[in-house]
Amino acid sequence: MPRNPLLDSHDLPPLADIRPEHVVPAVEELLAENRTAIERLVSQAGQQSPTWDTLAVPLEALNDRLARAWSPVSHLNGTMNNPELREAYQACLAKLSEYSTWMGQHEGLFRAWQALKEGPAWATLDENQKRTIDHTLRDFRLAGVDLPEESKRRYGEIKARLSELGNTFSNQLLDATQAWQLDLVDDRRLAGLPESALASLQANAEAKGLEGYRITLDFPSFFPVMTYANDRELRREVYTAFVTRASDQGPQAREFDNAPIMEEILALRHELAGLLGFATYADYSLATKMADSPRQVLDFLEDLATRALPQAREEFAELEAYAREELGMIELAPWDIGYASEKLREARHSISDEQLRPYFPAPRVVDGLFRVVERLYGVTFEEDTQAPRYHPDVRYFRIMEAGSPIAGFYLDLYAREGKRGGAWMDECRVRRLEEGELQLPVAYLTCNFTRPVGEAPALLTHDEVTTLFHEFGHGLHHMLTRQTIADISGINGVAWDAVELPSQFMENFCWEREGLDLIAGHVDSGQSLPDTLLERLQSARNFQSAMDMVRQLEFSLFDFRLHHELSAPTAGEIQVLLDEVRRGISVVPRVRFNRFQNGFGHVFAGGYAAGYYSYKWAEVLSADAWSAFEEAGVFDPETGRRFRTEILEPGGSRDAAELFRAFRGRDPSVEPLLRHSGIRAA
Repeated sequence: MPRNPLLDSHDLPPLADIRPEHVVPAVEELLAENRTAIERLVSQAGQQSPTWDTLAVPLEALNDRLARAWSPVSHLNGTMNNPELREAYQACLAKLSEYSTWMGQHEGLFRAWQALKEGPAWATLDENQKRTIDHTLRDFRLAGVDLPEESKRRYGEIKARLSELGNTFSNQLLDATQAWQLDLVDDRRLAGLPESALASLQANAEAKGLEGYRITLDFPSFFPVMTYANDRELRREVYTAFVTRASDQGPQAREFDNAPIMEEILALRHELAGLLGFATYADYSLATKMADSPRQVLDFLEDLATRALPQAREEFAELEAYAREELGMIELAPWDIGYASEKLREARHSISDEQLRPYFPAPRVVDGLFRVVERLYGVTFEEDTQAPRYHPDVRYFRIMEAGSPIAGFYLDLYAREGKRGGAWMDECRVRRLEEGELQLPVAYLTCNFTRPVGEAPALLTHDEVTTLFHEFGHGLHHMLTRQTIADISGINGVAWDAVELPSQFMENFCWEREGLDLIAGHVDSGQSLPDTLLERLQSARNFQSAMDMVRQLEFSLFDFRLHHELSAPTAGEIQVLLDEVRRGISVVPRVRFNRFQNGFGHVFAGGYAAGYYSYKWAEVLSADAWSAFEEAGVFDPETGRRFRTEILEPGGSRDAAELFRAFRGRDPSVEPLLRHSGIRAA
């Protein structure tokens, strides 16, 4: 019988060889071996005082071996989803959750860690080791190690069920997105769409053996229709399908409805928090974040809303007047906002995505991204065309320094069937010491950009370029770490409301001449972005920026209040809260059938529950960090060195606030964020 590739030792995962039938046997074997090894470690710790080398090191090795097997499975489930893999993935979630709970509540293991902290070995440890032990003991308590047996059992049941529910939410959203399409035999209803969008819709149809054009709910298809289609009824139809995905409304009403999933998730989260002694899930969420209390988070969000809302109302009034006077729209509907906004942006700033696209061919952008990072941090990039891949679109690169590799990453840029929407970075390998040998960090970097059509390269929008830089910022946080303990290496151990700092920071290079000279080059001539286009791009940067800010604050307030004020809400009560938040902060028209919450994967299927505020919280940090480069120079080598050594390399070895002060020399200020966002002082 051939060896299961998930059980083999390898530098990079054998992505092309992994089959659904490999998943469950590999996970079961590894979990059984880990349990046996952990019991042996606990027994040894009971016989002699544990040391770092006899407890922490072997446990890290066990965790890493399991992660090396599960990481590629999880990644393939998100990027190459199919029924067989989905079933295998789902079958393992309860097993992994049960194992995690068993470890987190293992009293013997907890006592071994306590003995390490309280014993003679503590004095010999460095600060990174001590921080790791403190975090580990905290996490034991957050896993319920101190609870009575019945409460421990219930905790395990809740964690397993939440894992299953999050996966179901994500699957139903993916299924709902892919189940809807609109086929058009000719382009009459597509008037207004640029040629690049028409070619993409035509390619969608051709891929299914059809003539004409196929509109789907994938973002590269949905966005141009909502932004450019002159046919208002077409925009309404596509908008309705998009905002009712996985809900009780719209063309697929109740077929993939996530409402019961949300209800159960929220009730279980509240119960979990209560088991651990927290008043609400929001309080529990903040136990590992920078923010000190729910009140501090709400005050932060409400302060930004107070500053941004008056300007947002002015911006929407301007849009209404323009739509009425220039477009003949007496009353704006939600499906008109993107279309009218793009027309107004073109009129005010003489710029459009289609003017910019030719300057952002994907190969040039990727090369420019590498050159920006090379200038900042003195590293170089090498592609390895022989690395194992899971799809022809995927590429693998190494990051080199002083002639040696220090990290690697997979780059998966384009949307396709079976791929979860959005963009993300995930860990493939974490930087750590393994029997004296350094394991290099490896990242997965995933986007959903418009695919190239024919032989021509994909031409990206400026928004797609900033998305790529954002995710690569997360990747750099993971890959440029200097830590060798897995629990504080890269993004591990970093407060969740600070983890967006490196990603948002990288976006700034997409707006400055120094960065754009490396990123942009015309697809035909290679010409850099002309001054006139750059000036228009920069002048349009803060177009409707207050409207954008209050939209993000709407999501953040809804998420946080949902987990702070409601214990076991029904779908109707969830909607009532969202409507209340919108009445207080939203400036755009609303429709009763919008079910945004049913597709809010960040909160119901990701890591952002009671944490979506982190985007704005970290944006304060990133804007202030960028202001240091504005003062010293975009590619100032000393400032770049300090950002690398004080923000990226430490990983989770020190508190985020301490790292920021070490880089900036002071506490963060909200003023750079308001200035960069074009929000006038209140």
